[in-house]
Order: sequence, then C-alpha cells, then structure tokens
Amino acid sequence: MWSFLDRIGQQGVQFLVAIVLARLLMPSDIGIIGLLSIFMALAQSFIESGFSQALIQKGTTDHLDECSVFYFNVLMGCIVVVILWVGAPFIAEFFETPVLIPITRVLSFNVLINAFGLIQTALLTKELDFRTQVKAGFTAALMSGVIGIGMAYQGFGVWSLVAQSISFNVLKNGLLWWLSHWRPAPMFSWTALKTMFGFGSRLLVSGIIDTVFKQIYNPVIGKLFSPAALGYYTLATRIALLPSDSLTSIVSRVTFPAFSSIREDKQRLKGSMGKTLRLMMIINVPILVGLALVAENLVRVVLTEKWLPTVPYLQLYCIVALLLPFHYTNLNALLALGRSDLNLRLEIIKKSLIAAFISIAWRWGVTGLIISQVLISLISLYLNSYYVGKLIHYPMTEQLWDVMPSFGLGAMMAIFVSMLNCIDFHHTVVFLTCQVVVGAISFVLLGLLFRVSTFSEFLIIMKSIKS
Repeated sequence: MWSFLDRIGQQGVQFLVAIVLARLLMPSDIGIIGLLSIFMALAQSFIESGFSQALIQKGTTDHLDECSVFYFNVLMGCIVVVILWVGAPFIAEFFETPVLIPITRVLSFNVLINAFGLIQTALLTKELDFRTQVKAGFTAALMSGVIGIGMAYQGFGVWSLVAQSISFNVLKNGLLWWLSHWRPAPMFSWTALKTMFGFGSRLLVSGIIDTVFKQIYNPVIGKLFSPAALGYYTLATRIALLPSDSLTSIVSRVTFPAFSSIREDKQRLKGSMGKTLRLMMIINVPILVGLALVAENLVRVVLTEKWLPTVPYLQLYCIVALLLPFHYTNLNALLALGRSDLNLRLEIIKKSLIAAFISIAWRWGVTGLIISQVLISLISLYLNSYYVGKLIHYPMTEQLWDVMPSFGLGAMMAIFVSMLNCIDFHHTVVFLTCQVVVGAISFVLLGLLFRVSTFSEFLIIMKSIKS
C-alpha cells in the first residue's frame, strides 16, 4: 500500500503538472526535452551500474558493501556529467537545435544528484520501507510542479521543464538523506564490489541495452520528423504508460524482494506470480481499455484541440501498456532466481527485433513506429515467459489463461461504452463523463455477476491492508 501511495502520489502529481504544462506550452517544447531522454536515461543506467539491485538481491550486506557502491555511483555520476557537458554541442548539432547545448549541460546534473540517493532508495526498498519514499517523492513532485508551472506562466517555455526536473531531483534526494538513517563512512573496497559484480554487471549491460532501445524512438522521431511530432508522441506514451507503468512499478518494487525471499520454493514462486498477474490485470485492463475508448474526448477536454494529433498514438500505445504486467512479472522472477544472464540474453534478442522493426516501420511515420512497438510487445510476451516456463513451470499459455477473465470483462465493458456513440451528446464533457461512469460500473457489475475470483482476492488483500 505504501508503494502504491508513493507511485500514485508522486506520479499523480507529476501527471497533473504535465497536463497543466501541456496546456501552457507548445508541443515542440515538450519535444525538445524528449530529444534528450535517451541520453539522460542512459546516463542514469550507468550510475546505477546494476549494484543497487544487487544490494537488494544479495540478502545480507554490511556497511562496507553499501559505502563501496555509494562512492562508485558518485564517481560514475561525475564522469557522466563531464561526458554530457563536453558532448552537448554534438547533440545539438545532430538534432539541429542549438538550445540543446545549455539544456543538456544543466540537465546533466540530474545524474550526479540522483547518484547521491541511490543507496538510500535501495536500502529502503530492501526493507520494504515505502512510507519514507512516499514522503520524499510526493513532496518533491508537488514542490517541483509548482516551480515548473510558475515558470511556464512567466513565459520561460522549455526552461520551465528543465527547472521542474532539476528541482524534483534535488528535493527528492535531499529529503531521502534527511529522512533516512544511512550515512556513508570513509571506507571503500573493490572486493566488496566484485562480490556483486557478476549479478550487477549483467544487469548493467541489460539495463543499458533496455534503456537505449526503450528511448530510441524519441531521437528517431525527432530527427526524421519534427520536435512537434515528438511532442505528440511523448505525451501519448506518457498518458498511456501512467496507469500501467505506475501499477507495475508499484508491484515490482514489492515483488522483487518478495520473490527473492522465496526463490528456493518454485511452487510457491509460481503461485505468487499467478496472483500478481491476476491482481495487476484486473486493474490494468479496465483502465487501458477505457483510456483507448475515451481518448479523443479526453484530449479535447483536458489538453485542448491543439493536442488532437496525439489521439491515434495514444490509442495504439494502450495496447503496449496493457501487456507491461506480463513483462515486469516474468523478468522479476528471473532476477529473483539470480538469472541475470538469462535477462541479458532476452534483452539482446528483443532489442535486435526493435532495431529490425524500426528500420522498416519509420517509412509509415510515427503511427508505423508505434504499430511496430505493439508487434514487438506481443513477441516479447512469449520470449519473457519462455525461461519462466522452463524454470518454474509457468508458461505463457497458463499465464494468459489465469488472466483471461479480466480480458473478457474488458471486452464486454468496451461494448457497453461503445453503445454511447449512438447517443447525440451536445457537450464533450458530458459525453466523457458518461463514458467513464458506464465503463467503471459495467466492469465491476459484470465481475460480480460472473463471480470472477480475482475480485475476491483483491477484496481480501484490501481488508488485510485495512486491518
């Protein structure tokens, strides 16, 4: 529940801020920041170096382990800042956008700022202490949002997004230091790092590969089309991923240490995976199906008509977001089993597919690139579940069968919501409200009518949290 509050509170505030900023700024402003996303995400992967998750997976660690990882992360952060500072002119020249030089240099400090808070985050996650992370994340999101919106109102344009990003990371990591009891000591050991290197290094490589190919669409769209087109794509993916990515991140932060603790009991691990998937999909399906159905009205009401080109992108990307719980759950199980080598192998295969699909799909514009992501996500569903099927006997077919009731309820909900198109609504706000209400009520009533067992599981968990 605290993990839920952390993600929903922080992501919810950031999403509301993003909506306000989207109304104040132009699509090209958001697109300019999107051009740098691959570099910033890659830099973040370097400083994490896989050691933060290695600390969680290892089980018992001492202060020497933690201090060694801390100083190594800070060192990597300093190196990355220098690289981005020197490379800023080349990035700006590649995208033919001179303003990227100062923006890249300022945003590079996010990497170093985050390096100082990685150990606190890892240790709090290992202890399942999400309450502290809620306080830091929510407060930082709220205060940085106020800064970003204030600057946007004053006409600072793209720099309001830069200020929001920097202030969020400063506030969040500063609060983590203040609220956490952990402090580094003047000690360092290469031996301590080497004990985690096997797990962490493979995770680093797979993380870098994942980051490059997850963000590769941004520079491709920004280079081949325009910053405005990238702005439409960025907002579409952000809206589609908000519910699903938040949900999977919430659950993954809990299930990774939980799966790690029961990795020796394969039958129990399989049962936990099944329950995790069922509970995530009973939430994910109605939200994503509903979002695809109300996309046009939602954009008109919330973002204004200047953002209408983002509607088809949003609807297609809902399919990608729908499958995220499968990917996260299967990969978490592999990591919990200590098989980061298999995780790396899967990343290489999937990213090779992405490169091949991009080389073909770009000819059909942004829509073609998103369709290619849908196809890749479907193929990845099989790939990610393949080794889990071998190791704990929980193959893709069984996983899909476990969540089939959720898909069935989602399909019936879509029929009821689509019937509203036959009614002539004179106001878009009224139409949108009716779509949301009919969708929510029909999904819940159908679930109760057909006595879907996952509803009972969900209620049991909520009662246990309340008690």
